[in-house]
Amino acid sequence: MSIDQITISLLVVLTFTLFIYGKWRYDIVSIISLFLLVSLDKILGGEQSGLILDVSDIFNGFGHPAVVTVAAVLIISRALRNSGVVDMIARQVKPFTKNKTLHISSLSSVIALLSAFMNNVGALALMLPVTLKTSWDQKRPPGILLMPIAFASILGGMITMIGTPPNIIIANIRKDQMQQIKSNAIADKNSIAAQYIRDIGHSIETFEPNSFGLFDFAPVGGSIAFIGILFVALIGWRLIPGASRR
Repeated sequence: MSIDQITISLLVVLTFTLFIYGKWRYDIVSIISLFLLVSLDKILGGEQSGLILDVSDIFNGFGHPAVVTVAAVLIISRALRNSGVVDMIARQVKPFTKNKTLHISSLSSVIALLSAFMNNVGALALMLPVTLKTSWDQKRPPGILLMPIAFASILGGMITMIGTPPNIIIANIRKDQMQQIKSNAIADKNSIAAQYIRDIGHSIETFEPNSFGLFDFAPVGGSIAFIGILFVALIGWRLIPGASRR
């Protein structure tokens, strides 16, 4: 291995060690890792180092559509909380909390639905007080509710394009790839790219590259979320360590 490969491997290990350690916030750890990357690149020779190809690009990630979208979703999350929409949903859920299975499935379903249109951490934070209150009201240990809703918030994020950053990234990559296909087709009308455009029923001139739509992920993501919530509500919570059910 080269010195650059060894250095970047050690930096990745250090970053994940700090993530696992959990003493510092993840965003702080990320900034520290970025700072170390730039510093190590300078120490190893700057232009001779392969750690960073262009120093001017190191902050480009903060302008990525996924980051901007997540920030916007957090604002929407606060708006939903302030408007009382979440409280209204919580009142509708309370009648289902008498039965343990219905309690878990109803809360999980609400959080999954919220996570489809907002940040999953934000959705979890919004419903956390409701989850704790209903668990106390029904004299149930919070542990059998908290872990299921954590999984439900992740599953719900797969339903829409904005539900989770990976979906946003994939959607943007698709648009870039479709744009590349059109460029190749214009350059060579007999290319595989041109044939692909004709096969999907478009002409090269009228073909418009686009990303995945808001609900294009729903057929697969929604099915997985539905099956996952059923598993968590019927079986999964029984696998939680016994200490959390006492």
